[in-house]
Amino acid sequence: MTSTEAVHETFNEILMEIKRNTGIYALAIVLRDGLIVASLMPEDLDEETLAAMTATIIKAAETVFTELDKGDVKRIIIEGTHAKIVAVTAGKDFVIVGMANPETSLGIILHSMRKAAEKISQRTI
Repeated sequence: MTSTEAVHETFNEILMEIKRNTGIYALAIVLRDGLIVASLMPEDLDEETLAAMTATIIKAAETVFTELDKGDVKRIIIEGTHAKIVAVTAGKDFVIVGMANPETSLGIILHSMRKAAEKISQRTI
């Protein structure tokens, strides 16, 4: 197994753990430019669209924080009538994004995604 394959497998394991602990139905680890590194998506959801939109949202939030001199973006939460989307930064390169039903506990989602982001950002994977 190559090192790239090992990293991809580890990222998939991280996503499976988040899904198992939270009930999130769509998950991805994306680069800040919107490229997908790993994902667990239902067939009816376009992973490339979610990844691209995540990159756009993160960039917009980073611009706001930079302009207001308020530090770094750590997470973004979007709650709608049919879903909630949570994006958590994981180091300088990666973002974990998840989509869940509106009634899914935000606390559980944030806890699980924060732990996963720490694993990725500390490069203990």
